[in-house]
Amino acid sequence: MAYKADSITMQVIRYAMEQAADEMGRTLVRTARSTVIKEIEDMTCSVFDRYGNTIAQAHHAPMLLTGFELGMRALVGKYKPEDLDPGDMIMFNDPYAGGQHVMDMVTFAPAHYDGELIGFAGSIAHHSDMGGAVPGGTAGGLTEIYLEGLRFPMVKLYKKGEEDPELFGILENNIRVPDKTLGDIRAQASADFVGVQRLRDIFEKYGVEVVQKCQEMLLDYSESRIRAGLRKIADGTYSGVDWIDDDGQTDEPIRLQVNIHKKGDEVAVDFDGTAKQVKGNINCPIATVHAAVYYALIAVIDPHVPPNSGCYRPFTVEAEEGLIVNPRMPAAVGARTNTSQKIAEAMMLALSEVVPDRVQAGCHGQITNCGFSGYHPRSGKRFVFIDIQGGGAGARPTKDGRDGQDSHLARFKNTPIEAVEMEYPVRILKYEFIADSGGAGKYRGGLAVRRDIEVLTDDMSLARYGDRQRFGAFGLFGGKEGSKGKFILNPDTPEERQLKSKGLDVLNSGDVVSLRLPGAGGYGDPLERDPELLLQDVRDGKVTLESARDDYKVVIDPDTWQIDEEATKKLR
Repeated sequence: MAYKADSITMQVIRYAMEQAADEMGRTLVRTARSTVIKEIEDMTCSVFDRYGNTIAQAHHAPMLLTGFELGMRALVGKYKPEDLDPGDMIMFNDPYAGGQHVMDMVTFAPAHYDGELIGFAGSIAHHSDMGGAVPGGTAGGLTEIYLEGLRFPMVKLYKKGEEDPELFGILENNIRVPDKTLGDIRAQASADFVGVQRLRDIFEKYGVEVVQKCQEMLLDYSESRIRAGLRKIADGTYSGVDWIDDDGQTDEPIRLQVNIHKKGDEVAVDFDGTAKQVKGNINCPIATVHAAVYYALIAVIDPHVPPNSGCYRPFTVEAEEGLIVNPRMPAAVGARTNTSQKIAEAMMLALSEVVPDRVQAGCHGQITNCGFSGYHPRSGKRFVFIDIQGGGAGARPTKDGRDGQDSHLARFKNTPIEAVEMEYPVRILKYEFIADSGGAGKYRGGLAVRRDIEVLTDDMSLARYGDRQRFGAFGLFGGKEGSKGKFILNPDTPEERQLKSKGLDVLNSGDVVSLRLPGAGGYGDPLERDPELLLQDVRDGKVTLESARDDYKVVIDPDTWQIDEEATKKLR
């Protein structure tokens, strides 16, 4: 059957490419060794055309998806088509060359058909360890990129389908639990080579000329949709400010400001007013900055547009070198998620001025990343356990925020209790929502979660970074702030003390770490909330009787669990 490049074939090929990317993602998750990939799914996959344009993305972390762009541009600039052989796989993780942080290993495999380069398949995955000063690279407050782990330029890890033993040897010699990390890297290779085969299948079925033409059409289609959406938004400059608690080295708060300049069907975003780079590792490399900006703009303009490089053509991102959003070498960047989240938050706040019905209130706006490491008491072997926690999602113009969900950029899953306790010497004592943590509003902010982890062996390190422990998530249009987070060591005991949000501690058997994540902001006046929705929240334990009275001015009888209409009327 002869195919032609028309709008219908374009969509068929689009979904075929998306299916290829999703199959890559399933391959990676099912063959990975570490819980951060196989359970949390801190990874993603994409397929690209021969010029390095993103054509289709798996349905995983948006931060990693758009983060492919700069790395792919660097790759096609370094390697000519004739330098790439079937079976090659290139890896890199350098944040100063289009990467994000050293724990996120990026891999690309070239795809060939009839001897010609037709595109690439690529994956990004967060590894449980990459060497460095602390296990898992998760300690807040590290001061140089050299402390965060092995940093690779673009190198061929696989050549014509064969592993490079020297590079694998370097990795094995510098990683605490090499079988996990090397297994995860091989899982990425498996995913990439699956993507290569699926690209070949698509080109074989539809023909080179048709597929390449449809790829061009798809990029133009996404661009046209973004430009059409932009034309519906009033021209102007819109600014938003959020704050990072600290950099892990000092207690000074760090300002993050975005300025959105919208004119016609184009947008330029700059960061004038943002703090200079800092000593601690909350500095954010430019690839992650682009990802955060693209994510927020697309979410507001057209969240259902086919996500590809065409979407980004109407956007310009400018960040002065030396800011926390474009640091100079050798600034540390391992905790950059707490800055990228604030970029998305500030973008939402800025856009609330012009499109209030398309944004959400402040989310938990951080990612709590904990790295537990030690020696397992049964096997005597070293382990590195990465646990990533989210919080509450912001209330929306017509709905409550999502409780206990990750918010911007990540889309991570939780690590199930059974998976944790089966593999590592820890016990999960509590995993629950925190009442009243969602900001009051016509629509309530999402609730935060509490996760209490008991340590079952001595000399276990806890490296961590988190945020939103000083500045709560903002409410919108009368909605109230979400609750602030905190980390408590040995809660409800004489030894109870609050841990810093970013740092490194050594724990012993019997110690309990209570991770209490931030809640999200509310949207609209709390007095406008549907009383029946509030009553249901109280019955479900999401809102206390006290908060119902103080924040919503609604009195609920604790005996009948019904609204006391007369007392409520007097209170209001």
